[in-house]
Amino acid sequence: MPFLAAEGFHVGDGGGIGREKAGDRARGQMAERSGEPQDRERTQESARVDLDIRAGHACYIAPMPEPIPFPKSVTPVRRALVSVHDKTGIADFCRALAEAGVRVVSTGGTAGHLKESGIAVALVEEETGFPEILGGRVKTLHPKIFGGVLADETRDDHARDMEAAAIEAFDLVVVNLYPFEETVARGAGQVETIEMIDVGGTALIRAAAKNHARVAVVVEPADYDDLLEEIRATGGTHRETREKLAARAFARTAAYDAAIARYLSENRRQEEGFPESLVFAFDRVGSLRYGENPHQRAALYRFRAAPADALVRFEMLQGKELSFNNLLDLDSAVTLARDFDRSAAVIVKHNNPCGAAVGDTVLEAFGRAFACDPLAAFGGIIAIRGRVDGALASLVLQHFVEVVAADEFTQEAIDFFTKKPNVRLLRVSVSRRPSGTLDWKRIEGGLLLQDADSEPDQTSAWRLASQRKPTAVERAACELAWKVVRRVKSNAIVLANARQTIGIGAGQMSRVDACRLAATKPVLPIVNCGAASDAFFPFRDGLEILADAGVTAVVAPGGSIRDQEVIAAADERQMAFLIAPRRHFRH
Repeated sequence: MPFLAAEGFHVGDGGGIGREKAGDRARGQMAERSGEPQDRERTQESARVDLDIRAGHACYIAPMPEPIPFPKSVTPVRRALVSVHDKTGIADFCRALAEAGVRVVSTGGTAGHLKESGIAVALVEEETGFPEILGGRVKTLHPKIFGGVLADETRDDHARDMEAAAIEAFDLVVVNLYPFEETVARGAGQVETIEMIDVGGTALIRAAAKNHARVAVVVEPADYDDLLEEIRATGGTHRETREKLAARAFARTAAYDAAIARYLSENRRQEEGFPESLVFAFDRVGSLRYGENPHQRAALYRFRAAPADALVRFEMLQGKELSFNNLLDLDSAVTLARDFDRSAAVIVKHNNPCGAAVGDTVLEAFGRAFACDPLAAFGGIIAIRGRVDGALASLVLQHFVEVVAADEFTQEAIDFFTKKPNVRLLRVSVSRRPSGTLDWKRIEGGLLLQDADSEPDQTSAWRLASQRKPTAVERAACELAWKVVRRVKSNAIVLANARQTIGIGAGQMSRVDACRLAATKPVLPIVNCGAASDAFFPFRDGLEILADAGVTAVVAPGGSIRDQEVIAAADERQMAFLIAPRRHFRH
């Protein structure tokens, strides 16, 4: 009788049963060599019976345990579904998969790209027997695709359904989505924007992420290399890897859906006010050394919809790692510098400006800002509206500073700063106008949402309340003080001349104390000086303190029941008193 070759059966990862092939056996040997523990569990199906009939006799070999070819923690990758809009690195990735014995199935545009790169690929329509329809809107939405992604091999009913429908499992899903966020960011029309809402892609990502016990899902090209290295080393993917990738996948679809909801809500906001639900998505940029204090952990996250010139997209040219407090102060400094429409410099400490000034050059502006309060400026955060050149760099380096942010730095300036490599240099779009329609603050268990206080004030709307008009110089001083006071923590009083701040009283619990602080801080003479208050004067005492210090003109919102008493005090002291229509509290 002829020799009857024995057949080996094995139990796959997760309990699925399949016929052992030469490739599986080879991968199993590779996994054993990797030193990972093998799954030694046995089932009746894994027993092997060899019947050897030679020389007229038969020999029965008792059932022997058959090693499972993959480590228990590794799921083999044999078939991959690939459908990407961003094709960065996808050809190299799929070529490496094919070389590892993985069969690649892909959709129209992606498949065409892979074929042009010389990679063997099967089309989705060949697998499903159903063509793409509706201009590509329906491609992968088919039981043979989603069944292959969602199948749980540990369930007998799934195995029966797979066999009955001739569905083959996918072990890897590689999908990235239509660029909806980018389409919104460039101001596309509604029809084009809606067309960029991905349906099949998000469904595939969620399906694969749900079934991460068996399926690996990749949504970002940045993950290709690490995953490929693991597949080459083990023939498959570890559960820990699949869980990590699944978390990223759900985060991606959540962010994508949030962007869509935000876009549609913004279209209705003018009619309905604030949206019923708020969903924001932020990506971690990196960990920080610590939070406000060394015992607090911290990290920086970037809003996915942040514009290209947003502060959070700064370019760091040199220096130590930025701290939590650095970034808070940097935001305050840049926000104030953006309120000016000419060369300006702002120095911030502890989230409040300690000096702000304008000039014909940035060198002039910085000199004036520093002169406002040289003591407080020590270790400050500097924002320059304009370009930092060698002359300004040389002046800044005469002092201890933490951060310098500006629109641009000349090469000469950068060369100067290399002498102090710890100083952080940041290229930021300081000169653009403030933007943003919403502002929010966190409270325990909730969020406070408001319109952003970013719209420029119209000083032409100020109303003269006193008998004396301000001189042109006094009015210019009040205008500069008013720009600054709206960015100072309340209660806030700012003294200024027409080019620089003179004294700043920030964050006081009573307005009279803010007046007293602003009046006693100056190291510069209080001459032709105006003052700004972020809210009304509740009593005349604050105004009298400013008058005693030499202030001759004041701008403040009205609204106090004692407004007439305050105005009478201004008239008694021959002060010009202007009433602004808006209050600018900042907490």
